[in-house]
Amino acid sequence: FGACPTCGGLGRIYYFDENLVVPDKTLPLGECIHPWRRAGHNAIMYYNALLEQIAKQYKVSLSTPYKDLPAKFRHDLMHGFKDDLVLPWRREDRPFEGVLATLAKRLEEAEDDETRAKYEAYQSYRVCPDCHGSRLRPESRAATVADKTIVDVLAMTVDVACAHFTRVAAENPRFPKPIVEILTEITRRLTFLLDVGLDYLTLDRAASTLSGGEMQRIRLATQIGSGLTGVLYVLDEPTIGLHPRDNERLIGTLKSLRDRGNTVVVVEHDAEMMKAADCIVDLGPGAGREGGRLMYCGDYAGLLEAKSLTADYLTGRRQVVPPGVPRPLPPNPKFLTISGCTEHNLKNVTARIPIGSFTVVTGVSGSGKSTLVDETLKRALMKKFYGAKAQPGAYRRLTGTENFDKVIEIDQSPIGRTPRSNPATYVGFFSEIRELFAQTEAARARGYTAGRFSFNVKGGRCEACGGDGVRKLEMSFLPDAYVTCEQCGGRRFNAETLEVTYGGKNIADVLDMTVAEAHEFFAKVPSLARKLGTLVDVGLGYVALGQSATTLSGGEAQRIKLATELSRRATGRTLYLLDEPTTGLHFDDVAKLMRLLLRLRDQGNTIVVIEHNVDVMRCADWIIDLGPNGGAGGGELVAEGPIAAIRACPRSVTGRFL
Repeated sequence: FGACPTCGGLGRIYYFDENLVVPDKTLPLGECIHPWRRAGHNAIMYYNALLEQIAKQYKVSLSTPYKDLPAKFRHDLMHGFKDDLVLPWRREDRPFEGVLATLAKRLEEAEDDETRAKYEAYQSYRVCPDCHGSRLRPESRAATVADKTIVDVLAMTVDVACAHFTRVAAENPRFPKPIVEILTEITRRLTFLLDVGLDYLTLDRAASTLSGGEMQRIRLATQIGSGLTGVLYVLDEPTIGLHPRDNERLIGTLKSLRDRGNTVVVVEHDAEMMKAADCIVDLGPGAGREGGRLMYCGDYAGLLEAKSLTADYLTGRRQVVPPGVPRPLPPNPKFLTISGCTEHNLKNVTARIPIGSFTVVTGVSGSGKSTLVDETLKRALMKKFYGAKAQPGAYRRLTGTENFDKVIEIDQSPIGRTPRSNPATYVGFFSEIRELFAQTEAARARGYTAGRFSFNVKGGRCEACGGDGVRKLEMSFLPDAYVTCEQCGGRRFNAETLEVTYGGKNIADVLDMTVAEAHEFFAKVPSLARKLGTLVDVGLGYVALGQSATTLSGGEAQRIKLATELSRRATGRTLYLLDEPTTGLHFDDVAKLMRLLLRLRDQGNTIVVIEHNVDVMRCADWIIDLGPNGGAGGGELVAEGPIAAIRACPRSVTGRFL
């Protein structure tokens, strides 16, 4: 009963966008309508004939670029003609309803999610003209409490809302007891959100736009309010996305849970969190097969005396920041400049990124970093270089793009989503390994080609598991479970294929090798040795060549992607974008990541990183600091320049930690 009838309570109206339907306006009329070119064969034939008749009737050429067609014709083509369209195969002539209307009809008729998703990709949205994004009907928006409607309250950030309800309670001491209790409870719950560092979030923020760390801290705030005791709380890296300024409040919240008689277990790499812990469990000494041992268990003071990688970095015996870093900019540097950014809370921000340097974009949580880099800069670049459909945030001008030939985003998403994907297939050297096996005497005698040694092709793979090495058990309402294949024992190939060896190893033995072992084994094959050497250099020598992509951590997947970039021929004109790449990484992994990124920079490439990690900031040639606070109190360019300029800026919260 409260939802806006126009938008159904969504706050936005979805529509088919001409810019997405015709992404490349330089293409000729006969080829420019993107969804029509991606339809099935029969549909494409129909649309070709339809366009031919339209062009004939309105006297335009199918070979004319879309942008050069008359404006009225382009409008009518998209939104519908008034005149009847004569089609030889149709009994009755009637006006053509327009490309956008036909797409809307196809979406309405779609019977499965895949088809719906295909058409929804050509839609944009605008704020509902009736409710103006509030999602409520007029009657619901009319009611007020202390001169504020529910829309006004939901638009407030957590800190502003907390102050508002505190003030309302103080200014109205004669409120009835039930209202006083409601105001007290609202203020109490908002205080919990403040305590976990979420003061910058607006109350109407969509859950789908929250980061994993923000969602986890919201759940933590809920638990604080429950007042439970004797509970075991387990948190996985709650400091993700938090600026160092906000860590103290989060640590205080965790201590309050402990003081109530609860047990709090935190998986964390943050040094401040370790200092606050009553007991630290340090595992190592390395990762993967080289780890799994208890290196230390005790308090923080004892950890500093322990023999472990963690202790080495905490005491300064090892450093994340390599020698000679940061590097000063050359005289008269070139810049990639995006100006007039006003999306969300950005206040007419103009940011400069030096070409061929390592730039870090930082600022307190909610200051506008992701809005500037991900929603505005990245989308604008992807649209320019690749014709991407995602619309960038509002900005005035983008200059300096002529200095790049490609833009690459490297995140921590998996390198594959099935057990078939692995480091060897992703980096691209598995095909070379298969060719080596196909060239052996035993393989040639049996007529085996390289395809015989692929677990994706029938013939050489184990057919019982389809080359997966595991069999999937569907668990109905539970997640699917995987068990080792009984026939091949997880080796993925049939017995005949495994009889062929290279250097005394069959194809399954090679896939079981670690990267370091394979680097030594294939030392005499230059192309393989170079690619494997790159993986060793980035600290992934412990990963098995055939290790399923689904078992790799986000940090491992990210380094595999970076190693793939390093193994390619460098042009020195690539822009790399990374959003909080140190998430989930130990100090030693951060050090390896920094060496990797600086190698890419030294090849002439430009690196832009969103990051809160202080060690990463200390590696940066150039820092862009947004703030000074989060939400409505942020969105300003506080300072930009080398690290000395950030330290010297009195308004910079980040500068205090540098």
